[in-house]
Amino acid sequence: MKLNNSITDVRGIEVGHAQDDQALTGTTVILCRKGAVAGVDVRGGAPGTRETDLLNPINLVQKVHGVVLSGGSAFGLDAAGGVMRYLEEKRIGFNTGAAKVPIVPSAILYDLNLGRADVRPDSEMGYRAASSASVSAPTEGNVGVGTGASVGKMFGLNLATKAGVGTASMDVGGGVIVGVLVAVNAFGDVIDPNSGAVIAGLRSGKVGPLRVGGKEKFADTLSMMKKPLGRGILGFASRANTVIGVVATNAKLNKAQATKIAQMAQDGIARTIRPAHTMLDGDVIFTLSTGTRKADISVLGAFAAEVMAEAILRAVRLAKPAGGLPGLG
Repeated sequence: MKLNNSITDVRGIEVGHAQDDQALTGTTVILCRKGAVAGVDVRGGAPGTRETDLLNPINLVQKVHGVVLSGGSAFGLDAAGGVMRYLEEKRIGFNTGAAKVPIVPSAILYDLNLGRADVRPDSEMGYRAASSASVSAPTEGNVGVGTGASVGKMFGLNLATKAGVGTASMDVGGGVIVGVLVAVNAFGDVIDPNSGAVIAGLRSGKVGPLRVGGKEKFADTLSMMKKPLGRGILGFASRANTVIGVVATNAKLNKAQATKIAQMAQDGIARTIRPAHTMLDGDVIFTLSTGTRKADISVLGAFAAEVMAEAILRAVRLAKPAGGLPGLG
């Protein structure tokens, strides 16, 4: 099978985006119309989520019908209502007898400080995103949930870098596919794990466009955290950060195994974002299992982290300048 380096390489997965390019906010929907076993790992200290408790292996519902990743902070959780409405119209959902209830967990990122704070993803935007979902390789960069995303926000947006949505996939052997879609809106810097260099993040403030592969002048968030200025600002540093994403696979998983894959995939965040999982981030990763292929969980999780790292790099490399922030795209 020829892969498109996209989460939609996993059979049964569709992706749709909707956004407001003037307000710089949006929503991305990952649909699994036939249902998918799901797990979640919430790692950051400031998450915003909906319907994540039902993914606990001890709880009743076994499959979900979509995941919503949205901008708009907690307001953006409204987008899931539109996705539910779309799925209900298609008669997709958990059969309760009286009605089919679509199961649609969601997570949000904070983008109210870029663009317009009074325009947020709502039910109508969620419906539009779901209506546009397809098996085609999704657009990356400044789209959907990544429309208002940024990285390197230790000193707020003034020295930040534009980021967005990225996706990637891999055949890990035997026809087992792992795909990732991620929205990168981190407090820290994005690092190329092969070189250890900062490729997007907290800028030094020196004038000049960002250049891929160039010697751009990044301040390095970790280094700044050691300095008196950095230590003093952490108490009121921007609480506007998060990495949220979905791992999908055609391997057969139960809810406990799907949760373990989500946990291991977070290692991809730790490899490419420095620092990661802070109290100022709300990092949330979902896993969706749509298939029946057999796979070793340790192998699957190890490569999920690798694919996550690649998707994160793509999310910043394909992000174009917006809202006064420079980008690499």
